[in-house]
Amino acid sequence: MKNYLEKLVAGKELDRKETYEIMLNITQEKYNVQQIAALLMGIQMHGVSVDELLGFRDALLETGKRVDLDDYDTLDIVGTGGDCKNTFNISTCSAFVIAGAGYKVTKHGNGASTSVSGASTVLQGHGVKFTDDTDTLRRSLDEAGICYLHAPLFAYGMKFVGPTRKALQVPTCFNLLGPLVNPCRPKNSLHGTANQSQMRLYTNIHQKIGDNFGVVTSYDGYDEISLTSGFKFSTNVFEKVYTPKDMGLNYVKPKDIYGGDTAEDAKKIFDSVLEGTCTEAQKSVILANAACGISVMDYNKSIDESIAEARESLDSGRALATFKKFVEINS
Repeated sequence: MKNYLEKLVAGKELDRKETYEIMLNITQEKYNVQQIAALLMGIQMHGVSVDELLGFRDALLETGKRVDLDDYDTLDIVGTGGDCKNTFNISTCSAFVIAGAGYKVTKHGNGASTSVSGASTVLQGHGVKFTDDTDTLRRSLDEAGICYLHAPLFAYGMKFVGPTRKALQVPTCFNLLGPLVNPCRPKNSLHGTANQSQMRLYTNIHQKIGDNFGVVTSYDGYDEISLTSGFKFSTNVFEKVYTPKDMGLNYVKPKDIYGGDTAEDAKKIFDSVLEGTCTEAQKSVILANAACGISVMDYNKSIDESIAEARESLDSGRALATFKKFVEINS
């Protein structure tokens, strides 16, 4: 560790192999908390690089539990979190809309970080029991079109940095790793980032991984398409800037997509979207995010066609039926 810290103090970046070895050593408890804290702050000072993040990712996937769903063509839709905007469960709700439209979804997620309700929070609120059993996950994919991968059941290495990250009380590179360590390594993903710097980082990472991806960021700091501003949508095929009007939707205000003060508040909004009793603003935000997920799965579709598919999934009740089937299988 001394050599790694000296390199960081000298203003140099670590390479992919070095952060891979560091993460393996962390899982083997070869470093004390002070060393890990110094490392994380050293990386944070210069801003994590593509190769540094990929090295940590490589080791977390290697030391975690792998889920073999390679015979499925699936999408994950998830944001980096930590934008402190406390929206309702936009990516989780969008995942069921995408699945309702006929696309397979392998949703990866966790509890809340800076909001009152993370993906795992809202699903637990409906009685969902998390599992790492491949047969159950496959059944959920086959019958509901979607399965859920609760991160702590798979990314074992994260627990070894948890106490240090909590004690530091500032974001570190590990805040950016969650969306990148889906244990089934889906062929497609839509990742939300909180700013353009994170977007560039994620775009470069996906280009090195070589998967089919979309990365979005809203211009006012949301790690998803908020419709409170314009947003950028980057894929391995195109990069475009959209306004809500470009999608046939209206701008919304931050209060329109606020998740409430409690997990129960967020759950009620989540339910109202799928049940068709939500506000037009809440529905529009889900349509926008689901449509971009659909666009990742099929680049030949125009954004208008993708919006129409997402709208049909909601309005027909298929998204709600998908969610009900998912809860039935996973409770």
